[in-house]
Amino acid sequence: MEFGFQRVIAWQKAHDFVLSVYSITRQFPDDERFGLTSQFRRAAVSIEANIAEGYKKLSKTDKLRFFNIAQGSLEECRDYIILSLDLNYITEQDYNLLCKQSEYTSRMLNSYCEGIINNNALKNDTI
Repeated sequence: MEFGFQRVIAWQKAHDFVLSVYSITRQFPDDERFGLTSQFRRAAVSIEANIAEGYKKLSKTDKLRFFNIAQGSLEECRDYIILSLDLNYITEQDYNLLCKQSEYTSRMLNSYCEGIINNNALKNDTI
C-alpha cells in the first residue's frame, strides 16, 4: 500500500537519507548508542516524518510549518555528519554520501515548499 506522501520526491530523498543514517550509525561505538547515534537517528527520522505529516495538512501555513521543522532537523543532521567525521566515526566516503543526500533532500524540500507557496505543489505533489 502506498500513501500519498510517498509520491513526494522530497519524502523519498529524506527516506533514503534515513536509511543511510541507520546503516552508517550501526558502526558507531557502543558507548554512543544513547548519545550521538540516538540523536542522529531521531533527527533523521524527524525529516521524513514531518514531510509526511505536513503533506496531509490542509492549509499552506500548516504544511510549510511542518516542512520548516523538517529543514531544521536536516540542519541538525548536517551538524551530526560533521561531528561524526571529526570523531572518526565515519569515513570520508560516508561523509560525502551523507552530505550529498542531505543537500539533495534539502533542495527537493525547498522546491516542494516553493511549489506550495505558488500553488503548484497542491496540484502536482511529486516535487
